[in-house]
Amino acid sequence: MTSTRRRLWLVELLALIATTLLGAPTAHGAEATSRTPDRIGYDVALSSDATGTNWTGRERISFTHTGTGPVLREVYVRLWGNGADGCGGLGSPSPVRVSRFEGGTADAPSVNCTALRIGLTHPLAPGARTSVSFDVSLTVPDRMARFGRGGAYRYLGNALPVLSVRDEGGWQLAPDVGFGESYFTLAADFRVVLDHPSELSVPATGTTTTRPGAAGRSVTVSTAHHVRDFAWAAGPFRTATATSPDGVTLRAYWTADTDPGGVTLARNEAARAVDTFGARFGRYPYGELDIVLSPDFTFGSMEYPGFLLVWAGPDDSAVVHELAHQWWYGIVGNDEYTSPWLDEAFATYAQDLFYGESGEGCWADVYWPRPDAAITSTMGSWARPPGNNGWTAVVYRAGSCALHDLERELGSPAMERMLRRYACDHWYGVSTNAAFMRAAQAASGRDLTQFWAEHRIRAQDS
Repeated sequence: MTSTRRRLWLVELLALIATTLLGAPTAHGAEATSRTPDRIGYDVALSSDATGTNWTGRERISFTHTGTGPVLREVYVRLWGNGADGCGGLGSPSPVRVSRFEGGTADAPSVNCTALRIGLTHPLAPGARTSVSFDVSLTVPDRMARFGRGGAYRYLGNALPVLSVRDEGGWQLAPDVGFGESYFTLAADFRVVLDHPSELSVPATGTTTTRPGAAGRSVTVSTAHHVRDFAWAAGPFRTATATSPDGVTLRAYWTADTDPGGVTLARNEAARAVDTFGARFGRYPYGELDIVLSPDFTFGSMEYPGFLLVWAGPDDSAVVHELAHQWWYGIVGNDEYTSPWLDEAFATYAQDLFYGESGEGCWADVYWPRPDAAITSTMGSWARPPGNNGWTAVVYRAGSCALHDLERELGSPAMERMLRRYACDHWYGVSTNAAFMRAAQAASGRDLTQFWAEHRIRAQDS
């Protein structure tokens, strides 16, 4: 072994040791310097009505201008909870409303009332830090959705306003296309205080504690570090807590009509999966994971950092897929509008690995709905006519099939090492199609240009 090769080997070994023992480095990835604002902190205090349908309070967002360009004169806050309802109408306001700003002046909401420009009171120089704050009013829509309600239960996914990202392409203000996800956020720290009736359990992102509040009320405090979003639920859930063999706290919450056998199965699979994926991709870093189960989730299942909404039925693979998203979207971030395959295909591939599936024959489930369809097609592409027909078959299934083929190309040990190093390099950061292709190429013994072409994987897509 030459001295150069020895040094490279030592660097890889040290990175592997750091990932194994510490979870991963705390840096935000090699490409983070072009994205701003960053080093974000959310401080939120909300109070609910008797049912958990209406929440009001105040949110403060602190951030640093980490870009290298000119002063930052504005920020955009995404109100993703308005995606399905837009700006309201006929006397019904948007589900997410903000007002009474400090630190900046807000324009009228744009992008179907999911984006809000705030002109900063004092322009922010690179490296400087400031904050904006505003009142928040949330009304949980009367429909079964990840931001919605059913019976006595309320679900608040993508309800809390979060900062948008500015990069070399400008402010990323993708629309909600009505299916899948269009979200793009940087890892941040959250401290959220939720005041609610004591009879309501409130599972949430982060490490939570609940203490007595005013008469008949409780206060749940959730703290989360290096997460991209914050979600919670409220209702008379049944609950149980367990710990995985590797020490991750798993809190299960389920509705009264959830089959107890399905709860047990989901809890057991989650405990196995969180440790399995931790060993393969890097240890789960958040300590706690809340899993909310119901057979009434007509939208399917949905992942948030440290918090899962899981359809509880005879197919227990839903919890494994959503749990894999803790790494693929949560820890290793991506622009879900521009590169949806980087989380959905990778979570599907991880799910296959968990169940011992090699992907042999998986292309039989794939069809290309139009000639220009690609694994790397954007959500904007899938939203154009003829619509999202074939989206699941291509992004989820074809994407995972391609990863299985890449494993056969590299060999299983090399594929596992590559993914672990790739996760380590982008831990709490953001990856792109090009970044993954570079990582795979570096692990390969031959030029992968033809492989990418055959599998319709491109560094940039439209």
